[in-house]
Parts: sequence; C-alpha cells; structure tokens
Amino acid sequence: MNTNLPTTIPEYLERLRAALSGCDPALAQDALYDAEDYLRSELAANPGKSEAEVISSVAGSYGAPDEVADIYRETEVKVQTALRPPVPAPRKSLAGQFFGVLVDPQTYGSLFYMLLALATGTFYFTWVVTGASLSAGLAVLIIGIPFVILFIGATRILALVEGRIVEVMLGERMPRRPLYNDKGLPISKRIGAMFTDPRTWGTMLYFLAMLPVGIAYFTVVVTCLSLSLSFIAAPIVAALGYGAYINVWQDVTLQQAPWLGVLLPVLGIMLLFATLHLARFIGRLHGKLAKAMLVRI
Repeated sequence: MNTNLPTTIPEYLERLRAALSGCDPALAQDALYDAEDYLRSELAANPGKSEAEVISSVAGSYGAPDEVADIYRETEVKVQTALRPPVPAPRKSLAGQFFGVLVDPQTYGSLFYMLLALATGTFYFTWVVTGASLSAGLAVLIIGIPFVILFIGATRILALVEGRIVEVMLGERMPRRPLYNDKGLPISKRIGAMFTDPRTWGTMLYFLAMLPVGIAYFTVVVTCLSLSLSFIAAPIVAALGYGAYINVWQDVTLQQAPWLGVLLPVLGIMLLFATLHLARFIGRLHGKLAKAMLVRI
C-alpha cells in the first residue's frame, strides 16, 4: 500500500480540497462531490475492505488527490474553451469599445436574464415566504419537522437550478452538482448538516432579495429600451404624418420642432447602447453575487 495516500475518505477529501485551493469554488465543489461519491460507492461495493484499502485499490484508476485536482483543472480549461462563445475582437478606439457591445453574446444573455428575473424573483420570494410561514405554523404538529426538512432540501435543489440559469445566461461558472450527502451517516446528522450549512441560509436570503432585484432589473430594461426605441422611431412616425401626435416636451410636438427629428434618433441610439453596456455590467456583477451566496467558498 502506498503510504503517501490518505487512509480515510475525509482525509482524501481534505487533501483534494487543499490541492484545489485557488480554483473556482464551483469547480472545487463539483470535484469534491465526484470524489466522495466515487469513494463511498466503492466502499459500499466492497464491504470487507477498509477505507484505506479502497483508496489504495482505486488510486491507480481514479488517482491520488493531487492527480485528481490536476485532471479537473485541465478538463475545466478544455470544457470552458469549448463552451465559450467566440470572443469579439478587441477594439482599441473609444467608439469601437462603445458600439462593440452590440456583438458581444454576453450582452444579450444579461439582458434576457434581467427580464426573466421578474418571474424567477417572484417565484423564489413566494417559495421562501410560503415555505417559512408554513414551517413555522406546522412546527407544533407532528408533520412540522418533515415539512421543514422537505422545504430546506427543495430550496437547495432550487439553488442548483438558479446556478444553471446564471451560468448559461451570465457566463459565471456555477456548481453542476450538489454538496455530497453521505447516506451512511445517521439521518439526524444529515439533517443537522443542512441546517448548519451557511449556504442554506445564504440561498434563502438570495431568493428573498431576488424579488426587489428582479423588479428593478425588469423596470430598468423595459424603461430604457422603450425610451430608446421610441426616440429612434420618432422621425419614422413623423414621416407617416403623425408628427402632431408626438409630444416631445410639454406642448411642443415633433411637427412644431422638426429639428428634433434629427436629435431624437441620435439620443435613442446612444441610450440603446448605454442600456446594453449597463445590462452587461449588471450581468457580470449579478453573477459574482450569485456565486458568493449560492456556492460554499
């Protein structure tokens, strides 16, 4: 037996965690889940072997902690390279940087996420408020404890769903696997682990905050896009003979001030591109926020 190998599964996982230090926390969570799931499965399939013997027997195929960490780093680079959309050519001029946002795929992912956030935020907020209220109300009954456990477990699953949405639309790497739940532990310890995990409460706080955040995102996008597109369309509407119905400022119509037919489209285009820049910036910021609250770091 290789004496350099860990002798217990927790020791193996700690060495793997140390070897993954500096990596993306989402990648580390996936690697730790895969390693623990594999080792626990091998231990269950070989009841006559100790943890040290199982680790030694699979070291050749699965690898030592340092080797597994290197494999995950290399695989992550390949996967991210394959999945990453084409990067727009860098633009050095100020005009190029300003108008280049139009061809950045992340811009549209962020824009759609901000529109979708109203629906997801409403659902998340309703889920947490309803679940917490029912949990408190049912606490005096015998079904209270099973309901709370089910509510917490489902909330953690929803966190994975939100993570997938964030990764796909905002480009922020999120976990693709949950935290490992050792089925060999007593049920009381597994339940206690859910309640003592800071990520459980961070997820609930994130879900509660998503309602006001989603309303703000939706309002900003709809307002800015509506204004910019209406400014751009103003001269077209005026050319169709409806300039008298476009009230630009107080009692001034576009028909009375035709020079505004040139100014408004310019303002509309500038506002449209500013909105796209704002959406991309908010998307990157929200991705970091989601990782901080939904991923164990």
